[in-house]
Amino acid sequence: MTTASTPLTPETLLPVDALTGTLIGRVWVPGPVAGPAVVALRNEGVFDLSEAFPTVSTLLESEDPAQAVRETAGRRLCDVQALLANSLPGARDEGQPWLLAPCDLQVVKAAGVTFATSLIERVIEEQARGDASRAQALRAQVLELVGSNLADIKPGSPQAMALKALLQQRGLWSQYLEVGIGPDAEVFTKAPVLSSVGSGEDIGIRADSSWNNPEPEVVLAVNSRGQIVGATLGNDVNLRDIEGRSALLLGKAKDNNASCAIGPFIRLFDASFTLDDVRRETVHLRVTGEDGFELRGINTMSSISRDPTELVAQTLAAHQYPDGFMLFLGTLFAPIEDRDQPGGGFTHKLGDLVSIRSERLGELLNRVTHSEAAPPWRFGLRAFIGNLAARGLLREGL
Repeated sequence: MTTASTPLTPETLLPVDALTGTLIGRVWVPGPVAGPAVVALRNEGVFDLSEAFPTVSTLLESEDPAQAVRETAGRRLCDVQALLANSLPGARDEGQPWLLAPCDLQVVKAAGVTFATSLIERVIEEQARGDASRAQALRAQVLELVGSNLADIKPGSPQAMALKALLQQRGLWSQYLEVGIGPDAEVFTKAPVLSSVGSGEDIGIRADSSWNNPEPEVVLAVNSRGQIVGATLGNDVNLRDIEGRSALLLGKAKDNNASCAIGPFIRLFDASFTLDDVRRETVHLRVTGEDGFELRGINTMSSISRDPTELVAQTLAAHQYPDGFMLFLGTLFAPIEDRDQPGGGFTHKLGDLVSIRSERLGELLNRVTHSEAAPPWRFGLRAFIGNLAARGLLREGL
C-alpha cells in the first residue's frame, strides 16, 4: 500500500492483474496545443485514442467499448510507468503527460445511504446537528433503538415499512432512514461536468469544516442508453458537520472545489471483468496523516442494500443523460475512531494522504488540502470545446 513517501508506480495504481483488463483514462498531453486525451493503457505503453474517440463519453457510446479499444491502435504517448510516476502533485514535469479524472462529459451523480452502517452514521449526524462531540453518546442511543441489522432489510419491502411505522411511533424517524429503507434511493449530483480531480491530485475540504471524512466508493460508468459499461473508484468527500446541521446544505457539504476524486482509470467490462465482479469488490481505505495518525477501513460491495442496476434505474427514472453519467454507489465506511481527543471522532487534517484501493480497479490516491487552496477549476465546457477545435478533434458525434 502506498505511503506518504512512496511515488506512484504501476505496482500501486494498477489492478492486481495489472494490464490484463481494458483500462482507459484521460491524461493531460503537453505541447504546442496542450489538452486532455482519451487513452488506453497497454503493456506496450499509453496510447492516445483521441483521433477515433475525442471524448470518453464518445467511446462509452460504442456498441462494445472494450472491443472498440482493442480495435483502435492509437498513438503511443509514453510508458505506463512514466505516466504514473509523473502524476504526483509537486513532483510533476509539466512537459510530460499526467493523469486526469477518467470521465469528461458525463454528469457525476452519487447515491447516498446505500449501506446500513453509513445509514446509522447519517442519522447520528442529523441528531447531533453537526456537533462531533455529541456523536458517541448518540451512537449508543440510536443503535439501541434501531439495531444493527438494517442490512437484512430490503428497502421498500413490507418489513421495511413496518420498521418505518415503529420508528415513527418512537420518534426516531429520519430523512436518512427514509432513503435508506424506503422505496426511493437518494441520488444527487456530486460535481459539475469536468470538475472532478484524478489520482495524484489534491482533494479539497472546506476551510470552515471541522468534522469531515473520505468516502471510498465504487463508481459506475454508464452510457446514454443506461448501459453500465465499466467501473472505477471515487472519493465522495463528506463534510459531516455541514450536512449534519441540515440536509438542505447537501450542496455545500458535497460540491466544492476539488471535492470529488475519480480514478485512476475506468476498467471496461470484458471477459476479465464484469458487473458481477463489481458486486463482489472490496474497497480498502487508508488515511496517513503527517501527524503519524493512520486510519484504515473497508467497503464491501456485497453489503450494499440496493443492487447497482437498481441505483442506475432510479437515476434514469425521470431524467435522460445524453452524454452518460458516472454514479458513485455509496459507502459502507463511516470513521468513528478518535483522532485528537476522546469522543471527538475522526476528521481530516491538511496533508492527509488518502488511498482508496481495490484488487480489480487499482488505487486512487489524493492528498487533502482546503478547497479554497486547491488549484481553481478553470477548464470547463467552453475551454474543452475550444481545445478540441484547436486540436482538430471537434466534429459531429464527439
